[in-house]
Formats: sequence, C-alpha cells, structure tokens
Amino acid sequence: MLEQWEKAVKSIVVYAGAAFAEIAGCFAFWGWLRLGASPWWLAPGMACLAVFAFLLTFVESDAAGRAYAAYGGVYIATSLLWLWAAEGIRPDRWDTIGTAVCLVGAAIILFSPHRAAG
Repeated sequence: MLEQWEKAVKSIVVYAGAAFAEIAGCFAFWGWLRLGASPWWLAPGMACLAVFAFLLTFVESDAAGRAYAAYGGVYIATSLLWLWAAEGIRPDRWDTIGTAVCLVGAAIILFSPHRAAG
C-alpha cells in the first residue's frame, strides 16, 4: 500500500511540474504572437516545452497514452491556476466544478487497476 501511495505522489508531482512547464512554454509563444513580446521569449518557451515532454516520461504508468490522458485533468487545473496567478482572472464556480470533474476523471484513469496489455 505504501508503494502505491509513493507512486501516486510521484505522479502528481511530475504532472504538476510538467503542467507548469507546458503552460509557461505555451505562454511564451502567446506573449510573442499575441502580446507583442520580443522573439527572445521563444528560447525559454521552447526550453520549457522540452522540460514538459521530458517530465512526462517519469509518470508511473504502464502506457504513454494513459499517462497523457490522466495528465489532461492536471493540465486543466494548472491552467486555471495560471489564469488566476499570471493573468489576474479569478476562476469562477463553473471553472472550479469543471476542474473537479476533470481531476476525478484523471484519478480514475491513472490509479484504477487496468488489464495487462495483450
């Protein structure tokens, strides 16, 4: 049981780091194209996107597709935290409800017992 708990915590930490890296990388491109920021924003943006992809390889999952599917819920939650922290827009109750639904779905995908491939 302790081993499963450790895997869950590791996956959550990896997902949180990956989500932050992906959002920061995407925001760098957004800043350049939509906010008129310098093209120099692209270098750290690309680095962040590479870190995002690298981090996802550390998720405790037997299949990449399942790891990516579960990541979706964490990405949504982190995006709304970014909305609030970086853009100054507080998520409303519908954002919060939608995020909760997505996180429940992500937990079901990641932590449920699955049949072996084959």
